Amino acid sequence: MAVILLELAFYFGILSLVSFGGIPAVTSEMQRLVVDVKGWATPAEFVQLFAVAQAAPGPNVLVVSLLGWKAAGIAGALVALVASCLPAGALAWWVAGLWERFKDSPWRAIIQKALAPLVVGLILSGGVVLATPGGTPDWRMWFIAGATAVATLFTRLNPLWVLGAAGVVGAFLLG
Repeated sequence: MAVILLELAFYFGILSLVSFGGIPAVTSEMQRLVVDVKGWATPAEFVQLFAVAQAAPGPNVLVVSLLGWKAAGIAGALVALVASCLPAGALAWWVAGLWERFKDSPWRAIIQKALAPLVVGLILSGGVVLATPGGTPDWRMWFIAGATAVATLFTRLNPLWVLGAAGVVGAFLLG
């Protein structure tokens, strides 16, 4: 158990430092570690835990505590959550000071423009992982993901309505 807790702390601590755009940006790597490398969850369980975390009120980081719980119970949930929040929080605090100090620097604008496609790519890779549990593409999940993306990008609907509609369509198509 102690080894799993150390692994949770290490893996989620590292992921927190590269999660530009939040936890959804590292979903694909998280899935690879939790499912493929460590076997703490099956592909279907990973998708289910991610869905529960997204449906629950609160920040996206809740998925980390569910994955930690799946791997090592309550202690795993706490370790994974602290490991995901503490390093990223400390880094954000330090970068915020630098960001403010260099607010008039031309490099700041360049960095902001360079990070935008990185964040989009990381989040899209997470979407691909969630739409292909077990590595096998399922047209129904791709349809739901694509329709949700289109509705979010091209309408002014509240994202909660889009999420609810995707859940209903998912229950119909996948149930």
